[in-house]
Amino acid sequence: MILQALYEYYERKAADPESGIAPEGWEWKEIPFLAVINNEGDFVQFQDTRQGEGKKLRAQKFLVPTLGEKKGSGIKSNTLWENLEYMFGVGAKEGQSISRIQEQHQAFKQKIDELRGDSLAFKAIKSFVAKNHFDAIKKDPIWDTVFERNQNLLIYFESVGPVSDLQEIREAVNVNRKGSGVYGYCLVSGESGELVRLEPPIRGVKGANPMGASLVAVNNEILNGKNVGPTPAFASFMKQQGFNSPISSSASFGYTTALNVLLGRDSPNKVGIGDATVVFWAQKKETSFDFESKFVWFFNSDKDNPDRNVQAVKSLYEATRTGRMPLDEDNRFYVLGLAPNAARISVRFWKTGTIRGFAEKIKQHFVDFEIIHGAKEPEHLSLYQILSATVFEHKMDNVPPNLAGSVVVSILDGTPYPQTLLQQCIRRIRAEQQVTRARAAILKACINRFNRLHDKTEKEVLMSLDRSNTNAAYRLGRLFAVLEKIQEEASPGINATIRDRFYGAASATPITVFPQLLKLKNHHLAKLNPGRKMNFEKKIGEIFDALKDDLPAHLTLDEQARFAVGYYHERQDFFTKKDNGKQ
Repeated sequence: MILQALYEYYERKAADPESGIAPEGWEWKEIPFLAVINNEGDFVQFQDTRQGEGKKLRAQKFLVPTLGEKKGSGIKSNTLWENLEYMFGVGAKEGQSISRIQEQHQAFKQKIDELRGDSLAFKAIKSFVAKNHFDAIKKDPIWDTVFERNQNLLIYFESVGPVSDLQEIREAVNVNRKGSGVYGYCLVSGESGELVRLEPPIRGVKGANPMGASLVAVNNEILNGKNVGPTPAFASFMKQQGFNSPISSSASFGYTTALNVLLGRDSPNKVGIGDATVVFWAQKKETSFDFESKFVWFFNSDKDNPDRNVQAVKSLYEATRTGRMPLDEDNRFYVLGLAPNAARISVRFWKTGTIRGFAEKIKQHFVDFEIIHGAKEPEHLSLYQILSATVFEHKMDNVPPNLAGSVVVSILDGTPYPQTLLQQCIRRIRAEQQVTRARAAILKACINRFNRLHDKTEKEVLMSLDRSNTNAAYRLGRLFAVLEKIQEEASPGINATIRDRFYGAASATPITVFPQLLKLKNHHLAKLNPGRKMNFEKKIGEIFDALKDDLPAHLTLDEQARFAVGYYHERQDFFTKKDNGKQ
């Protein structure tokens, strides 16, 4: 299903002349330098295509013939473009084997020799590869840069353009394209065609090999009717590598090209979530509500425009409220989570559904995370803010590998959030003695979604202070916040409050701490004016009314979560009253 959906995406893009997606056998490649030649095939100069400043230099993209597979450690040459070793036979690294460089250069020359044509362009290119340009290239003004970087070069006709743009060259490259010579039915398209032995490389997955990794691959080799590779289990039918999962060359090119476009450096259809790289796309474009372009901002944050996440969520709310959300049940939306796995790419998750279905579930996620907060804080929490709130120093590198993916899956499926999210959050609260807005929202969302989807009869945790909530843990959290507030008012400017010393014990084993804190509060109340003292005593009495039993000896993780939310709600209620001029 994944490969079929990607192949359909490629076919949709290929049918649109304005999409610019590469045709079969070609790819868009960033080429930093051009090797300019004249009509006689003489080297003229190097031309730098990079633009920008400092480390932000970006090379220009050119449409060039694709190799169609990873290079690996062997000698495989591209056509019309390559590095110094292949194009000029010049070694750019110390200790390189001269014989290997000669083989590389010969492989490049052979690719050119295989092209058939008699135009001026063909003659110039073949003359170029037949000549020795050592002296000429070393006199070029930017030779030192080209030599030091040893990046890709493309042959360029002086005053004309890249040789790969010439129609006769493109036709010759297409005619000369070689396949495996093995035919069969394709698992992706269902049609008979030439099968591919090695999948084209996929680039852009965070943590994967930057030279490219494989989504579909079998590491075996058949020689003289025997398996000589490291995986004999895959040789039971004597099928080598990609022939174990037969996919036609056109389908393989299509789905890998589509995936590489989605994973591209500037792709708007990609977002990094934890250690996973997530791509998404719609089966066809919608005009009533462009869900595809907004999807990334439901999960990402824009440093240049911090409000972009909020704007995307607001537009989602508005679309569902006004009925602008697409009703087409045939238009599918796809979300694919990928992660590195040695030389391959593993599928972390794969979700399909209608745009309306995904939109409703994402909206519910934001509703679940709504909680009272300061006026200057963002209206909605991004996934980054949620996940970073559960780890040391708020660094995403500290987020457990599978947690981010599990949270995204729960959002897209509308299922309970992973228990590890609640556990991580409580662990971080106890370590730092800080119940922040994000952490309180996490706990509220985890509690409510679990209870809702498991038909629990427990009272739902509200956005703000709920005086009617009689849950003992929630009440104890409120009580702890009141006792801390009394201490703060009795000793203005105090460096450490009871939260710094007692929060962990109070939230886990209340009976060991609260008797002591209740005695201590009498000392603090004595320092307040009578009216303020009376207000606090009334509040404590109101909280205690629901604590019918003795103080609990232990609180479960779920109860510790309610304790934290109760504490946060009560603290926010104090601040809200202060803002309104009430004490």
